[in-house]
Parts: sequence; structure tokens; C-alpha cells
Amino acid sequence: MSQSLSEECTPLKQKYDSCFNSWFEGYLEPAVAASQSAETRAAYSKKKADEFQEKCGKVWEEYKACVQKAVKEKGLDKLLAQAREENPLTEPPTHPPSSGQ
Repeated sequence: MSQSLSEECTPLKQKYDSCFNSWFEGYLEPAVAASQSAETRAAYSKKKADEFQEKCGKVWEEYKACVQKAVKEKGLDKLLAQAREENPLTEPPTHPPSSGQ
């Protein structure tokens, strides 16, 4: 696992990464079953989202707050705001960008 933007955030990052990876592994196993109906998949996804919030939500919020503080302290918040203004994400891309080949 890599370091966080701020040294003080790294323990929270490692804790969150571990929680997320454990949760995601469990999410993927049955989620890929091709025989599930759309309704069953939606119910499963809701259940897993609730599970994520219960298991990892608190540490995610702590880590996110730590990183946001570090971003501000390093003056990166102004650069992020400028980048968002210059290149706003208004809609998800409909297809991946071409590789030019």
C-alpha cells in the first residue's frame, strides 16, 4: 500500500484500504453471477452498500477529512478548484478515450 498525501493520514489510509479491499472482495464474488435478475442485483448492491457504510464508512470519512485538510495546507485546493473550473466533469464519458492506435 502506498503512502498518503500527508504522513499523518497514512495510518488512516492503510486502515481504509484494508477495510475496502476486504469488503470489495466479498462484493465481487457473488456479484458476478450471470443468472441474477436486475432486481436481485439491485437489492444485492443496496445490501453491500449498507454493509460498506457500516464497516468502512467511519474510517473513510476520517481519512477523507485528513486528506482534505492536507490538500488545503499544501495549497492544492486552489489548483483543484482551477482544474475543475477549466475542465468540469458534467457527464460521465460515453466511451473510453481512444489510444490513438
